[in-house]
Amino acid sequence: MKKLLLILAILTTGFTQAQSQFEKGMTQAFALWKDGKPAEASAMFERIASAEKNSWLPNYYVAFVNTITSFETKDKEKVNALLTKAQNAIDIEMAKDPNNAELLVLQALTYTAWIAFDPMTNGMKLSSKVMELYGKAGVIAPENPRVVYGKAEFEIGGAKFFGTDTKPMCAQIDKSIELFAKFKPETPFHPKWGLDRALTIQKECNEKK
Repeated sequence: MKKLLLILAILTTGFTQAQSQFEKGMTQAFALWKDGKPAEASAMFERIASAEKNSWLPNYYVAFVNTITSFETKDKEKVNALLTKAQNAIDIEMAKDPNNAELLVLQALTYTAWIAFDPMTNGMKLSSKVMELYGKAGVIAPENPRVVYGKAEFEIGGAKFFGTDTKPMCAQIDKSIELFAKFKPETPFHPKWGLDRALTIQKECNEKK
């Protein structure tokens, strides 16, 4: 009995240490990103991903950081490098779980970054794929605020481009804000972004009424 308790204690200690190392690393990576060091944050998330192969979150943030950073430059080589790194990280996790709604939203966002960089080349090629991804995510997780908000924002962009009415999408933005109020991430490291942007778009929608 004593031997069994000792083994359990060792296993529990090892698990706790592994968890705390993961949490420590993730916290440090977020701090780097907050301090305006996306490349360093991405590198740390990559290191965590190689050590924690059972968690999709580190690779998710590798992709997220690089995708968001790509919106801030028009340099073709930089955009290509950032979005290639993002795509590689997404591919790793999508191969494990193609029905993860958060990954589907992130893939849609990465495609959107390509469209934003070169609408004439990538708009026709990727817009339908973006909508398919949001459609699939909506079936899997209809109450996920990022699914609703992301789809609505993408459609608003298209409506502005073609000069069509944005009211139906604005209603979806309102819905997403209600969902954000109810949404509880599984852990402090699970995705919870989007509310600030949804509120900005809601304000823009209300100004047009």
